[in-house]
Order: sequence, then structure tokens, then C-alpha cells
Amino acid sequence: MKTRLNIGVNGMISGLVLLVMGASPLVAEEDTAGGVEAVAVEAGAQAEAAVTAGESGPMPGHSMHGEAFNEGPRQKAYLMSGTGKIDFPVTTRKPEAQAFINQGVGQLHGFWYFESERSFRQAAAIDPDCAMAYWGMAMSNLKSAERAKGFIAEAVSHMANVSEREKMYIEALAAYHNSGESKDRDKTRQQAYINALEELVLANPHDIEAKAFLAFYLWEWRSNVPSASTLSIDSLVQQVLDVEPTHPSHHYRIHLWDRRKAEAALPSAARCGQTAPGIAHMWHMSGHIYDKTNRYHDAAYQQEASARVDHAHMMRDRVLPDQIHNYAHNNEWLVRTLMTIGRANDAVDLASNMIELPRHPKYNDLSKGNKSGALGRQRLAEALERFELWEALLDATGSVALSPTDEAQTIRNLRLRGVALMGLGRDAEFDQALTDLEARHTQKLTERDAAVTAAKDQASRENKDENAVAKAGEDAGKPFATALGQFDIALAELRGHKALREKRFEEAMKEFALAKDTPKHRLAYAHLAAGDTEKAIELASAEVKARVWSTLNHAVLIDVLWKSGDESGAVKAFEAFLPHASEVDLSAPAFARLAPVAKAMKLPEDWRPELKPADDLIDRPALETLGPFRWQPMPAESWTLPNHESQPLSLKDYAGKPVLVIFYLGAGCVHCTEQLATFKPMTQPFADAGVTILAISSDSVADLKASLSPDAEGKPFPFPIVSDAKLDTFRAYRAYDDFEHKPLHGTFLIDADGLVRWQDIGYEPFMDAAFLLEESRRLLAIPVRPAGQVPHAAK
Repeated sequence: MKTRLNIGVNGMISGLVLLVMGASPLVAEEDTAGGVEAVAVEAGAQAEAAVTAGESGPMPGHSMHGEAFNEGPRQKAYLMSGTGKIDFPVTTRKPEAQAFINQGVGQLHGFWYFESERSFRQAAAIDPDCAMAYWGMAMSNLKSAERAKGFIAEAVSHMANVSEREKMYIEALAAYHNSGESKDRDKTRQQAYINALEELVLANPHDIEAKAFLAFYLWEWRSNVPSASTLSIDSLVQQVLDVEPTHPSHHYRIHLWDRRKAEAALPSAARCGQTAPGIAHMWHMSGHIYDKTNRYHDAAYQQEASARVDHAHMMRDRVLPDQIHNYAHNNEWLVRTLMTIGRANDAVDLASNMIELPRHPKYNDLSKGNKSGALGRQRLAEALERFELWEALLDATGSVALSPTDEAQTIRNLRLRGVALMGLGRDAEFDQALTDLEARHTQKLTERDAAVTAAKDQASRENKDENAVAKAGEDAGKPFATALGQFDIALAELRGHKALREKRFEEAMKEFALAKDTPKHRLAYAHLAAGDTEKAIELASAEVKARVWSTLNHAVLIDVLWKSGDESGAVKAFEAFLPHASEVDLSAPAFARLAPVAKAMKLPEDWRPELKPADDLIDRPALETLGPFRWQPMPAESWTLPNHESQPLSLKDYAGKPVLVIFYLGAGCVHCTEQLATFKPMTQPFADAGVTILAISSDSVADLKASLSPDAEGKPFPFPIVSDAKLDTFRAYRAYDDFEHKPLHGTFLIDADGLVRWQDIGYEPFMDAAFLLEESRRLLAIPVRPAGQVPHAAK
């Protein structure tokens, strides 16, 4: 049986060349024609022999050089466009290696560390003697100490022929990672690294990359290495930009001023994305500055550009959305910004897409509040409620889109359903919703009282004194307090709406006073319905003052003024609103209600003014050229492979039927057999969900046949297994390590249209069959929408 081989830092340093290229230096040097596509056949065979040798190698799928490398990039890099205009000359005999070095440095500046490591590893695969390729890998892992130490040690071992400038880069980083333990270790080594970068700049005044890195680390480590001033770091960035105005160090200026004085970074905000248009984070960061300077239309452009670039990358390279570290944050922020500027349909569309994205226990689980699933649910509920899309809100709260995962969400959904039914004027259904909520509240009170009584009885039986008995009851009631408080607020608002409908105005206002978190826009309309126009206007005006840039707040104030009979006030408020209203969705109820005011002002039916770009912007690409607005699954690669009887089986044989395809690394892989054993009893539950399970093995047909003997009861294996001994299909699905030339584990859900709806690729097989069954049911129930089709249109 194969066992895992653990190799420490010293062990992985000695063999690091093999890791980054999957070959010996000799083989790579002789391959002058293949470039990026070159495969070190001899070393690949040696690596395969080591893996299959048994206990002398790691488990299949694991890196040859230790567990620390299992999570790194496993597929080869390619030369992308739009990673920054970088000229960072290093010692190498291979022009293509230099190109990947330049690309990696640009990706470093864009904080795209996973891809920068991939680029530097590709440079080392092309030229294993290139010391700066290993330096770049270490730079990509500055916060992963063990990996970085291994990489920088390899750079040191290749310094014999480097320039003095490269030597300074390598020695500075090596000193940083090899600093001894001390009381103020981080502060000491960070200061030393800053000093070394300054020496590098002084010795190489024309090296703008050194200046850019110095500016970044002065900002990044500002708590431990205080600089003279923010302006001094800014001047360092400016020195870079004076030489190369399109350098991606605009990114650093944005971080520098983001929380200090955002307007100081406006010139860089206008240029950051354009300096490295292929890196989503570079577009996103400008959104920070525009948001803080209340330029929300510009912020929306930047965040949408970031989302589109991410979508293009993920769909091109077959990456799950939440594997991109900043993706969920950018998109939920974009939804909020779209709401601010009134783009109702787009806000709902993107929030819905966040919910529809594949979920994964590691990357995007609802328990992870900062990932797409959880954030998308929050933003969808907010957008539908705020834009008064009541039918869509009812649909969402009654479907998997907003299905509750805890009691708090159950209460929230019940409250939202009541608000939506009231908004639609469906009185009987509203009354029933209120009755249902009251029944749940009563049940919760009963549960609390029973728990309190049981606790007090137990304390009495234990002969506790009176105070201890009371304390036991109090403690037993505490776990119910939060839910009961939420019930109280939800019931207060719904009872307020019912009293308002029945013209019991005084009672309604008392209930609304108890509903502490009822939005002010709803309260404004409640007071308007009760005839208290002064209070309604006061509340609506307060909302506009609190967030003057919110188009929805303006729309409520205009409508309340108009319906209160203050037509001149409504017109004046409309005039103040118009400069912000270029992109509002006129079909959304809040904006549609403004039609009478616009007519009185003799404005056209489409009264939105043209959105004029600010004077400080430079040419922006059309958003649609950067990528799709919404992530969509990609087509599965077709394959035809032999089973254990050498009979061909094809993915096309399952056209029109969902399939779950498991890539496993042969009968000799213990973890793979564990995976098959886990999914074997799930064959029928998956079939009941309409999903057929298939497996693709790296074994030959002969080995596959030998391993597929009937079980103890004489039953054959319950789902088909085919052979991909040449690993062509493994490569096509990216379940393959291009650097070490070995297959990886992979699990893929392919729908009836041949689209990959879910995937897991890695050094270990995916084992949570129950999770994947439920996720398959959820995903397959969600149709893949054509681009531009909005799920909850504003009506």
C-alpha cells in the first residue's frame, strides 16, 4: 500500500527544480523548440516510476516535494494579455522565460499571487537556472513562510551567474525569510528588508520595479516600519509613473490614500484598471476611491469591470468563482452600488447569479458569510425588498433562492412575505401570514417556558436555594431571547401594517414604534397613509440627507412630497435628484411612481439625463469587451474511452442526461478506492436525482479489468468505469499537474446540456457524497440563463 511521504523544508529545497518543471535541468536545456508546451519525457517517466514504486513516493495526486506544494498552481501558465507593462530584465537564455518573469511581476503588482506563482514556475520550467524565477515564487508566497523559504533557498543556489542587481533582490528576500527569532522579529526583518530595497534603488536608480516594491512594502508594513509621511511614499510611486505612466503601481497609490484622503488617488483611480486590464483586482480597487468620493456611477463601472474580467478568466480557465479570493466581495459591493444608482434589474440579476453559483464546502458554503452564496442571499433579499419587487420577493422566499438555514432567516422570510403581500394588496394572504407568524411565536414562547420550568424543577430537586432556582430558570430562557426579540419586531411591523389598512392609525403607529428596525422609507409611507404628511416628509428627507446619492431615497421623498400636495417641493426635489438618475430602471415601482411629477415638469417619458463622463477619466473599454456580466458554466470536453472489456463509452452516450464524472488515479490509489467506496452506495440516490455516475481511471484496460472483480455477493460495480491510461482526458479537464506530469483527482457534475455545473480538482479526492448529492439537486434545478436574461424583472 502506498503511503504519504512527508518532506521537510531541507528536503524540498534540494529537489525544487524537479517540482517547478517536472524535469531535470539537462532535459529542459536540450528542449529548445517546445517552449511552454515542452514535456520532459525522461524526468516525467522517472517521476511516474517514483510514484508507482510504493512507499518511496507520495500518495497519488500529492506533490513529489511535500505537502506544502499540494495547494500551489498545478497547471502550466500561458502568456496572458493585460497583466501590466513590465520590463524586469533577468539573467536567462530563454526569451520566453523572460516573458513569464515580466508577466509574474505584473501579477504581483495586481495581488494576483496564485497566478504570479504559476508564471514564475513556468519561467523555471523553461529555464531552470533562472534564479529570479524562484525569487518570484517566493515573492508570491510572502505570507506562506515555509513555501517561500524553500523557493528563495533555490534562488540562492542559482545566483552564480546573476547580475549584481538580481543578487541584491535575492539576498534581501533571503535575509527576510531566514531572520532569526527575536522579540520584535517582524519589525526587525521588515525594517531590514526596507533598507535593502532602498540600497537596491540607490544602486539601480533606473529600476522602477524596485521603487514600486519599496513603495508597496512601506505601505504594507506601515504599522511596524513607520515612514516619514504618506506623501513621501506617494512621491516614490510618482517616480515610477514619471518613467512609465501606465505602470500598475497606480494600484499602490490607491491603497495608500484609500483610508486617508481618497480624492488624492483620483488620478490613479482613472488609470489603474487600464494599466493591467486582465487582472480583475486592478479594476476593483478604483471602485474604492470612487465610492468614497461619492462617484457611484464610476464605482459601478469599476466593480462591473472587475466582475466581467473575473468571469472571463474563470470561464476560460475553468475555475470555480469563489476560488478567486476577492470575487464575492467585489460582486456584493457591486450589487450595493447598483442599488444606489437605481439599476434594479442588474442588481437583482447579479445577486441571483451569486446565489446560483456552485457551492463547495471549501470555497463557497452558506456557513461562510463572506462568500457568494451567503452574500448573494443577503443582497437579493435587500434588492427585491428595496425596489418593491413584491412578486419576485414572494417567489424567492418560497424557493431555494432564499430558503432559510436557521431560525433568524425563517423569521426574516416570514416578515418579508408579509410585507410583500401587503404591498400587493393581497389582504387575505397577508392575514394568514400574520397568523402563521403569531403561531410560530406562541410555539417559541411555549418552548421557552417549558425549558425554564424544567430547569427550575431540576434545581429544586437538587435542593438549590431560591436564588439558584431562579438563576437556573433565567439561564434556561436565555437561548430563546434572540429569536423571541426577532419575532417581536417582525410581528410589530406586520401588525402595524394591518392596523394601518384597517385605519386604526394610532394603534398602527404604536406597533411601528415597537418595530425598531423597520426601514424609514416604509415608515414614511405608513405615516403618509395615516395622514401625517409632516412626519412622512420628515422621515423621507432624513433618508436623503443620510445618503444623498441614493436614487431610491430621492424617489421616496419626491413621491411623498407629491402625494402630500407639496407639488413645488416635489419638483424641487426632482431637480436635485436628476443629476444622479442617469441609470435608474424606470420600470421599478419607486421610479415609475415619479411619472406624474415628470409630466408636470414637461419632461419626456424617459426623463433620465445622459450620463456624462467626468473630465478626469481616460478612455475606458466598453464593459462587454472585458467579459460577461454573469458567470456561466462551460461546456464539458467530449471523450470516448474504453471500459474494462475494451468497449467504447462516450460522454455523448449520455447526451440529455446529467452525469457525475469521477477521475480517479487507479486501483493503487488508496484514497481513490475510498472515494469510490463512498460514492458506490450513493449510486441509486444520485440516479433518483436524475444523475448517472461514471468514473475515469488512469489504469490501463487490463489493470482496470483486474480491479473490477464482483463483490462478495457476486454483484458487479454499480457504475461504469473507463480507462484513460494516456491521461488525455485528465489533461482536458485540468485534472493534471503540468509541472510534475501526473494526474490529479477530479469530480465533475455535467448537466443534460453538457455544461460543467460543479467541479473539484486537487491532490485529494472529493469525499462528501451527501453534500454533492444535495448540491447536484440544487444546481440542476436552476436553468442556465442566456446572457442578459434577468430572473426577477422589475415590473
